[in-house]
Amino acid sequence: MAAAQGQFSDHSDDAEGTTEGEGTSVPSAFRLAVDALRGTRLRPEIEVEPSRPPQRLAPYAYALEAAVVEGDEDLADGRLVLLHDPAGHDAWQGTFRLVTLVRAELEPEMAADPLLPEVSWSWLTGALEARSLPFEEASGTVTRAGSHYFGGLSDRRPATQIEIRASWTPREGRGGVPDTGAHLAAWCDLLCQIAGLPPSAPGPLDPGSAAVVSLPQRRGPQHP
Repeated sequence: MAAAQGQFSDHSDDAEGTTEGEGTSVPSAFRLAVDALRGTRLRPEIEVEPSRPPQRLAPYAYALEAAVVEGDEDLADGRLVLLHDPAGHDAWQGTFRLVTLVRAELEPEMAADPLLPEVSWSWLTGALEARSLPFEEASGTVTRAGSHYFGGLSDRRPATQIEIRASWTPREGRGGVPDTGAHLAAWCDLLCQIAGLPPSAPGPLDPGSAAVVSLPQRRGPQHP
């Protein structure tokens, strides 16, 4: 599969933002962080593609959407956004920030667990810790929502969806660049866990695993 070109956001008015060959003002630390995201090899169950980044959260942003797919069924989906402010941000305690939304439909027995919110949050922090990734200022919410169907939809069984919204500051390494590829891999571990897939050992994956590619718009996260 060919690597995706992706999209940067530098708050320009261009609908595509600043792309790979444009915009000499894009900081090298941010460009390297995005390159690491693009080059990360992921589990084959994960379909991931670049998406339009937010325009007002930080001077520079890059976004990905992903889905855990088994056959023709999406088991979980989510969005990961990399933000960068070269001047630093007091609330972040750094110059980079990762922001995510992850969601999945739950099995009834799991949905009824009163400790589900605490457990779900531990899946996020545990995914980062399992890959020995230092992070700071983690915050977020875990929401459990139930749906019951009536009338013409009454033949559907009740459903419960879990949604994790979170952000954290990745520790910066050489040249002020965090290991964004490893953070993406940890985020995908979270996606697979919330989807109910067995864990894979942290580390390099087989050559058949997926990279960040442009995919047909036949499935994936649908965000309001």
